[in-house]
Order: sequence, then structure tokens, then C-alpha cells
Amino acid sequence: MKMIVLSDTHMKTGEIPQQLQTLLEECDLIVHAGDFSTVKAYNAFNASGKLKAVFGNDDTSELKKLLPERLTFEVEGVKIGVVHEGGLSVTDTTAQGYLAKEMGVNILIFGHLHRPLIEKNDVVLVCPGSPTRPRMSNPSVVELIIEKGSINGRIITLEGATCDYIKFRDSLKKGEQEKNRNEKNA
Repeated sequence: MKMIVLSDTHMKTGEIPQQLQTLLEECDLIVHAGDFSTVKAYNAFNASGKLKAVFGNDDTSELKKLLPERLTFEVEGVKIGVVHEGGLSVTDTTAQGYLAKEMGVNILIFGHLHRPLIEKNDVVLVCPGSPTRPRMSNPSVVELIIEKGSINGRIITLEGATCDYIKFRDSLKKGEQEKNRNEKNA
């Protein structure tokens, strides 16, 4: 089974970016870890009928009534848990690991951080980042493929608005590369 995992879309409209829409059409299951922001956005993702989702802290009260805070389900013998706020760090995932154990899952999908992460230890931790509002990263989703109990995941970088941190970091790298070229030519 091929899943596209995403979170933190923060969309006011129901217009899914084309590159993301193509990925969603090609998968078997869509898992959204919250922060759609609006019912219009939720409906756009749910139109395919293959959406599993939780609400996030930025979702409307209507979405919070419609969606659970936590979700667990099984795919080919693999237990999957979904929450929005699994922890507040992508560098220290201890809280997310404990939450996965508390929920009794093999994979914990969480959002809120807007930065992608796949970490495999005794459980698999997945934060897809954000396809529309990334933080300290490029726009992204995660593709998870589960076959006969085997779990494979990869971060897919999307086109779209890169956060200001990445633009600044890349400008520093470009400046450093130019400086090195100038020193070699001197």
C-alpha cells in the first residue's frame, strides 16, 4: 500500500497545488496529521474518499468536532498512529517515541513542526513537514510504502514557497561559493 502523508497545509481554499494533487491521485491512502485550517481544505483532501485525518491546533471548531485528536489504524499488519502535536522537536524525538509506545503503534505520524523527518528505531516516526507552509525546510510530504509488514518511507520535496530561512541559508552558500571562486582566480 502506498500512502502520502502530509500535515500543516493551512489552506483557506479547497485548491490543492497541482504537484501535490498528482501525488494524491497516485496513492492508495492519504494521511493528514492536522492543520487543514478550513472545512474547504478538508473537503478537498477528502474528495477522493481515501483520507484518514486528525485535527490540528489551527483547525476550525467545526473540524475539531468532525475529526479525532488521535487516530489508530492498521495497514497490512502494521499499526499506525496519527496525532498533530507529537512533540515540539525534530532533533529530540524522545517524546514522540514514548507517545508511539503509549498508543501501541509501529509508526507514529505527527505534524505541527512544518519540517520533515523519518526516524527508524524500535518504532518509525514520521513528520511530513508542510507542502504549503514549510519551516526551515522546503515544501514536503512523505511517501510510505507498506508491503507484507515491511515499511519504506521517503521525503518528497515539492515545488512551492521555500521558507525565508532556507532562502537565507542558500544565499550564504552561494556567497561562500563565489568567494572561493574569486580566491582561486586571484
